[in-house]
Amino acid sequence: MNAPAASALPSPAPATRLLSLDAYRGFIMVCLAFNGFGLAKAAHLQLKAAPDSTFWRFAFSQWEHGQWVGWGFWDLIMPAFMFMVGMAMPFSHARRLRDGESSGRIFRHTLVRAVILIALGIFLMNHAKAKAPWELTNTLAQIGLCYPLVFFCLGRGFRMQGIAAVASLVVTWLLFVLHGGTAALGPGVTPEWAAVNHAGIGQAWWKCSNVAHAFDVWFLNLFSQSVPYVGNAGGYQTLNFLPSLATMIAGLMCGEWVRAKTTDAARKLRGLLIAGTALLVAGELLGHSGLCPIIKRIWTPSFGLVSTGTCVLMLAAFYWLVDVRGWKRWTFPLLVAGANSIALYCMLMLLRPWTAGLWQRYLGKDVFLAAGPAWEPVLAACAVGASLWLVTLWMYRNKFFVRI
Repeated sequence: MNAPAASALPSPAPATRLLSLDAYRGFIMVCLAFNGFGLAKAAHLQLKAAPDSTFWRFAFSQWEHGQWVGWGFWDLIMPAFMFMVGMAMPFSHARRLRDGESSGRIFRHTLVRAVILIALGIFLMNHAKAKAPWELTNTLAQIGLCYPLVFFCLGRGFRMQGIAAVASLVVTWLLFVLHGGTAALGPGVTPEWAAVNHAGIGQAWWKCSNVAHAFDVWFLNLFSQSVPYVGNAGGYQTLNFLPSLATMIAGLMCGEWVRAKTTDAARKLRGLLIAGTALLVAGELLGHSGLCPIIKRIWTPSFGLVSTGTCVLMLAAFYWLVDVRGWKRWTFPLLVAGANSIALYCMLMLLRPWTAGLWQRYLGKDVFLAAGPAWEPVLAACAVGASLWLVTLWMYRNKFFVRI
């Protein structure tokens, strides 16, 4: 992920950068650093007291991952990462070519970066687990798996890129459908849970009973593990990278679209809006057709369409606000977070509990109870998020950026 140009002041980025992409990246990083502002846990507590509250039921559905079928805003965080990495690739590739690097050297850097991302993803998922099998479901690991494959789509034209994206979704659908799944409930799946979450969908799409689960049980146990791999408790799988290729390729296509010098801003915005809406509608129609339910945890093709379309529409919103309307000064807090996205991601994965503990150590164990128990998750999430953001602010002002 490329960082915006360093500056001690909230000034616009250089003309060679797309400020809306930097702001979009920062927005996603802020949501992550602040842990969704604690709204999922707060909604859970509020619903205990008022289970019929429409507002808190909606808040919970948007700021917590769905149990299985369905999607909300929080399910879009990882697709947004994939999308923005793809979108940044044309800009990064063009810059490296201008600097005189050969295509071979750029590809070697791509491979090295992919390996580092995969290794870092495995570490972040397992650093605190004494005995647990390692997996490849972390966001960074999934990006690493996709990165070299998407590289081959650079400069191939929208037609070939679109074919590659569609092919990744079609192949995914065929793998699930032809395998058919197993009738037996997967590890950790209770009959009560299955009765609610597997209702109305074919067993090809059941949690930990599908082809992606079977692949991981075979593939991950080929490696030396501290304990045998039997399944992912959340249902996430390594093969999620296959359909998420479509999301990253779509990001690449959007990157090439908005950096085109021969297309005016109004046409670029119109193209983003049309493409985003079409993908979103297509995903919803596919999800409700009975052919392919919308499930984020195994990144079904319908979810790939829905999430990619929404990512394109979010980009359109940032593009209109920042690059078309020219409203740039408000983006400074987002630029700070996005400039050190790798560092901030690592900090929130490694230091979140420790940071909360520091607040309680120096300001009292009840510091997050100032507004009452129901709002404790919100205050805790905001305090930790603000602390991590201040670290990135220091890094930003001192022009210290962590890049891979």
